[in-house]
Amino acid sequence: QVQLVESGGGLVQAGGSLRVSCAASGRTFSSYTMGWFRQAPGKEREFVALITRSDDRTYYAASVKGRFTISRDNAKNTVYLQMNSLKPEDTAVYYCAAQDPQIVGLTTALSTFKYWGRGTQVTVSS
Repeated sequence: QVQLVESGGGLVQAGGSLRVSCAASGRTFSSYTMGWFRQAPGKEREFVALITRSDDRTYYAASVKGRFTISRDNAKNTVYLQMNSLKPEDTAVYYCAAQDPQIVGLTTALSTFKYWGRGTQVTVSS
């Protein structure tokens, strides 16, 4: 069982930056591939970024590539999402998630993520 708690959301102007964090419970954090997802009002939850468990490879949605950076600190059981050059369309609730460790191969499918945080609101004003 993994419990995830996001923090760091808030209100920022377009073009600004924000870093959200996700603290995980448990001693096996390093064994999980971690992801960030977001959900805007009236829209489905969508993939944002992923960092693998074994070699810290990173993957991004096309809409955020070059602007967002995902990273992890296994000693602190924490995954981060640094968001730069924010746009109003980045406004959403941001969720972190831990992928089912039985998943083999790379996938960003939402259904493969077993544990979810409650989310943190990010609002970008124009």
